[in-house]
Amino acid sequence: MRIHWFPGHMAKAVRMMRDEAKNVDSVVYVLDARAPASCLNDAFEPVIGSKTRLYVLNKADLVARNEVIKWTEHFKKQGMECIYTDSLSKKDAPAIIKNLMKINAGIVERYKAKGVSKTVRAMVIGVPNSGKSTLINSLSPVKRAVTGNRPGVTRGKQWISVGNGVELLDSPGVLYPDFSDAEKAVKLALIGSVRDEVADVTELAKEGYAIFSGLFPEALEKRYGAQLPSDPDAALEAIAVRRSLILRGGVPDVERAAAVLVSDYRKGFLGNLPLDRL
Repeated sequence: MRIHWFPGHMAKAVRMMRDEAKNVDSVVYVLDARAPASCLNDAFEPVIGSKTRLYVLNKADLVARNEVIKWTEHFKKQGMECIYTDSLSKKDAPAIIKNLMKINAGIVERYKAKGVSKTVRAMVIGVPNSGKSTLINSLSPVKRAVTGNRPGVTRGKQWISVGNGVELLDSPGVLYPDFSDAEKAVKLALIGSVRDEVADVTELAKEGYAIFSGLFPEALEKRYGAQLPSDPDAALEAIAVRRSLILRGGVPDVERAAAVLVSDYRKGFLGNLPLDRL
């Protein structure tokens, strides 16, 4: 399945981020914990440059804890600060602020030596629907950033003070200008970083089934009652039959079964399962 989605507002967002990069001290790089590697966007690298960065594995509640810890340690071994969180909860806010201040300790101390109190400014970046705005709201005493469980909610820049001497720039989610890695594109579509109107749900479900059956076949069997066929087309027909999704004439409604499979993964009904594994 070929996916290409890089609307005009994303190109504009990259230009905005490049312009604003000179005004920030560091970057908060938000990754969906279900697919951290797939959420790393090469388009961000020229924007970030040598800025210090804090990786945040968001939506960690949707993945088994041991898998999230593996990814956290992976980034730390590369010399990067990394923390995991469920940004719908505010419980991790102090730890996130602490880590952000840690990577900016040098510049804060330099200003302090001059008798100046430094406000740390960081740009929050990530692919669409990774939870950037929700994360910012979890750090702020009051809700300030506009959120939504779909890609493309944030369109322009928003500077938000979250207290503790920290200001965050919420930026629009950006995907790759060209999806040269088809599997990565499918994973991003499965976690909701690509608009559902862009990716054909039946084709997405077929590609997703191939990934699911390779990574966690037992979860599919548990969810749908018995072992499914290895062929994605036959598997969707089997899901349709087991869910009583039948068209006139007794024909399995494969399109609805495809929507069920994708929805079941996104809602965690297949389990807390990652698409990217180390």
